[in-house]
Amino acid sequence: MKIDRNLHLTYCTNIHPGEGWNQVFANLQRYVPALKQRLAPTKPFGIGLRLADVAARELLADNNLIELRSWLRDRNLYVFTLNGFPFGEFHHQVVKDRVYAPDWSRLERLNYTLRLIRILAELLPDEIDGGISTLPLSYKPWFEQNSTTRAFVYSTASIHIAQVVAEMVRIRAETGKLLHLDLEPEPDGLIENSAEVVDYFQTKLLPIGGRYLAHQLGISQTAAETHLLEHVRVCYDTCHFAVEYEEPATVFSRFRAAGIQVGKIQLSSALKLIVPEQTEQRRQLVERLHPFAESTYLHQAIACDRNGKLYRYSDLAVALPDLEQIPACEWRIHFHVPIFIRDYQFLQSTQDHIQTVLELLQRDRICNCLEIETYTWDVLPEDMKLDLVSSIQREYESVINYQSSIISDRLLVAN
Repeated sequence: MKIDRNLHLTYCTNIHPGEGWNQVFANLQRYVPALKQRLAPTKPFGIGLRLADVAARELLADNNLIELRSWLRDRNLYVFTLNGFPFGEFHHQVVKDRVYAPDWSRLERLNYTLRLIRILAELLPDEIDGGISTLPLSYKPWFEQNSTTRAFVYSTASIHIAQVVAEMVRIRAETGKLLHLDLEPEPDGLIENSAEVVDYFQTKLLPIGGRYLAHQLGISQTAAETHLLEHVRVCYDTCHFAVEYEEPATVFSRFRAAGIQVGKIQLSSALKLIVPEQTEQRRQLVERLHPFAESTYLHQAIACDRNGKLYRYSDLAVALPDLEQIPACEWRIHFHVPIFIRDYQFLQSTQDHIQTVLELLQRDRICNCLEIETYTWDVLPEDMKLDLVSSIQREYESVINYQSSIISDRLLVAN
């Protein structure tokens, strides 16, 4: 749904369990019309569609894609972004680092993404561009002790991504539709922060992918790099960049200077805590955090001391024993908590990071796609669980209300 000029807001359907197409479609039928009726009864309502590989294969079989297009059209719904990060199952089992497999060095990842491109090209309305978010190449800890393998992953991933771009160039020439692949940096990803994103583009994707694409399309290296910068963008997840202690304005400025575009902004909050001086209060914090150290997803934690030194942990369970000991004043944890809540008992969220991004969007249209991405409803502590449809509605309303207040404040200043 449009919330301001050409800014589209949706939520990612990865919050609904189900890997096969029949399950995915059943979830769409159950939740999306109800949300549309509450939020945009007379207006088009966008969907951020998450498809596992098995669902993508099944959607492309028989008449399923034609039937989906008809269902969307009849209900004034549209799909303009896909989540292509998790390849397989994502709910009700241990996921952890398996969410990165297969990574971008594997043909399975390439072929899965090519299937998603076919689907999005069919569903995307003519008047907007469409993005497919994907993992940040691979999982960094897999290669910490093996630089040769890491270099192979960088190189092979760049060639595979160039193959994706070749297909997107073809689709644009034939249909006029602009599609892009949106790399999603996150803690412990092979590219996890803005500096690593810029380095990857400049030293690997453009030279290596550019050579491949130039050869494939019979064009110059310069033209190939232009295509790469048009069709490979960044998925900016507000939770991830907040956990990395990166300021939005600095990140966007760094990307712009490097010619890197933002294809999608995912709105989600991380957990944040200010470390008290008293030992007993620290122990209470540890107790409060224990329910968040669940076994399904990775919840990387990064602590920061008063001098700006960062202490990195691969998972919250690994970090908790250090909370009472290391000289950190703040911790941020990769746990997607509801964006409409700022304060919990002893804990806070990085909601202010979302607000800063929305304010920047009013001054500079960095991209036109906003996607709410709180996917941890099933694994939240019991005292934070709410009715799902109402919870999603509250997520939307918090974004819409804050966006409206920003616009009102700007009009008051202008007058």
